[in-house]
Amino acid sequence: MFEVTLLGGGVMGAATACFLARDHGAAVTVVERDPSYARASSSLSLSSIRQQFSQPVNIALSRWSLDFLRRAADELAVSDDRPALGLVEPGYLYLATEAGAAALRTLHGLQRAEGVDVTLLAPAELAARFPWLAVDDLALGSLGLSGEGWFDGPALHRAFRRKAMACGARFVAAEATGFETAGDRVTAVRCADGSRLGGDAFVVTAGAWSAPLGRALGLELPVHAKKRDVFVLETPAALPGCPLVIDPSGFWFRPEGRLLLAGGPPRGDDPDDAPLDAIDHGLFDAGLWPTLAARVPALEALRVRSAWAGYYEMNAFDHNGLAGRLPGYANAYAACGFSGHGMQQSPAVGWAMARLIAGLDAPLVQALSPQRLLDGRRLLEANVI
Repeated sequence: MFEVTLLGGGVMGAATACFLARDHGAAVTVVERDPSYARASSSLSLSSIRQQFSQPVNIALSRWSLDFLRRAADELAVSDDRPALGLVEPGYLYLATEAGAAALRTLHGLQRAEGVDVTLLAPAELAARFPWLAVDDLALGSLGLSGEGWFDGPALHRAFRRKAMACGARFVAAEATGFETAGDRVTAVRCADGSRLGGDAFVVTAGAWSAPLGRALGLELPVHAKKRDVFVLETPAALPGCPLVIDPSGFWFRPEGRLLLAGGPPRGDDPDDAPLDAIDHGLFDAGLWPTLAARVPALEALRVRSAWAGYYEMNAFDHNGLAGRLPGYANAYAACGFSGHGMQQSPAVGWAMARLIAGLDAPLVQALSPQRLLDGRRLLEANVI
């Protein structure tokens, strides 16, 4: 039986393990150093899904994943236990001032060419559709009409793990620290407790902690842990029909029941591996709250109920995932560095990686090959939030 060892049991590793075991009959072992997943991006993700990207590969991956999420109760059922992922599709709304309108129009043309159900709205149309929105300084908005929203990411992670185990995969609590190799093949992974695990193929799916494993294979994977703060807000305001709104400033907000979630993208000058328990309340006071109050006047009266922080596994090379065979090796692969869109793309990437490892074609991830690092071929994703 074909044996595959995955290094990292977050949603990307769990999805790949699931499809390998379920669809290809592989004997799968997943090595995870923290079975509680307390700091894993899979546990702390905002778990949103969109198609408004700047690269066709990301549009295709999210579209495939969305279709999977819609039928996940069937795909990931174990006996009579059918996972409930709470998928909703209110859309994403990107807002632009005059300075950003041309770029939004260019992206709209690319997205429409790729079949994305998205429309451009002038300020008057924005005001009519979202009367709670201040539009005086806006020139344009881009709204996803279908195929965008959010879901329960931790539930998806649990469902992939449970389905993988039901199909024979085993999850081992250990920390991978190095490899044994022979020529262009990896023969085993060494763990901190002294154990070693063999296999026919090895996959780095360690999220924000993938770079040390790449380095152990002589490869520099430019993947870094970048902290992102998320604030949970209480407000008496009603925002009917509210999508996930991305302000021209880069700050964003979306409803979560009667609450709002809000935050901003990781900042380029933030240090790597910043402590997750150090919430940047100054970011809220000086930037986020004034921006929200200006964009949605009804939000002037709000308060922070709680906050959390998680890591983006940021690929500093081009803000896109690294998915495919690792250069110089015949049986070593990676699926990491998705820069904030790993949760939403995990079904598609896991499915495609399983096919690739099984020796089949995997065009969905062909553009994301790690070989582009050595070739100096950037696939820059402009829409990272």
